[in-house]
Amino acid sequence: MKVFIAGATGRVAQALIERLVEKGHFVYAGARRENEIPESDQVKPVHLDLHGDVASLAKTLGDAEAIYFVAGSRGKDLLQTDLYGSVKLMQAAEQEGIARYIQLSSLFALVPENWSDSITNYNIAKFFSDSWLIDNTDLDYTILQPGNLKEEAGSGKITTKIEKRSENSIENVATVLAEVLERPNTYQKVIMMGDGDTPIDEALSKI
Repeated sequence: MKVFIAGATGRVAQALIERLVEKGHFVYAGARRENEIPESDQVKPVHLDLHGDVASLAKTLGDAEAIYFVAGSRGKDLLQTDLYGSVKLMQAAEQEGIARYIQLSSLFALVPENWSDSITNYNIAKFFSDSWLIDNTDLDYTILQPGNLKEEAGSGKITTKIEKRSENSIENVATVLAEVLERPNTYQKVIMMGDGDTPIDEALSKI
């Protein structure tokens, strides 16, 4: 499958690209600094400006068959990138007839009473972005909501039964993102996740 990744220079995206390539997919790696992304037979760097309009974003998508939004401004451009950038990319996807759309979000983004005070503005951006995807598009979306990201080896085991703050290895998050791509049982679903005791394949099969 030909896959477009928005935010391809990020930590999660880099691990995601590796997993998608391992599974035989072709990746359009979209980023503002696309020159930092090594090109290969299965990875093509593409310049992506989330400040652009919907028409220009639609042209960027090329012949992609699925889209990942894993871009993030790390708090520096929440409205234009994390919120409006994602909404415009959704609109571009619909304009181009690309139905499969996978969005990396934040744990409890749709449950304000559970937000952490330290990232309230980020959660606000994700709340409205996730809500737009659910309520205002006809896309075959999956929204993945992990907790705190950790730079450590992935265990390959997670839990999707989340009641409080969770921690997630970046490798586990990237693996889940790659695995949901071709699983119709994850369409129109919001998946909260944390590192846990259930193998990823088994956990996703139960969704």
